[in-house]
Amino acid sequence: MEKTKTVFRVKKNDEVKVIAGKEKGKSGRVLRVDQEKARVLVEGVNLVKKALKKKKQNDRGGIAEVEAALHISNVKIVCRKCGPVRTGYKLENGKKVRFCKKCGEVV
Repeated sequence: MEKTKTVFRVKKNDEVKVIAGKEKGKSGRVLRVDQEKARVLVEGVNLVKKALKKKKQNDRGGIAEVEAALHISNVKIVCRKCGPVRTGYKLENGKKVRFCKKCGEVV
């Protein structure tokens, strides 16, 4: 049985705000979207400490803070006028574009 692909409205480089979880209220830019796991990586949000090994002899290992992925349902796209909003799709000049459901502006 073949899995159906879910289409997500959040894309790379979108400005998003976290609406649930321990990072609630923080915002940032989307660095990566994982379609299979339904997760997003947001810049500067959900930082975790990760142990890094030495790659080369002159390279330093140690503990670094890196972003961990959040579930896609825990973030909302931020409109320039309204803040965090739901988005929809519409045709504009023959192109499919995302728009803010509050003010109607193209996101």
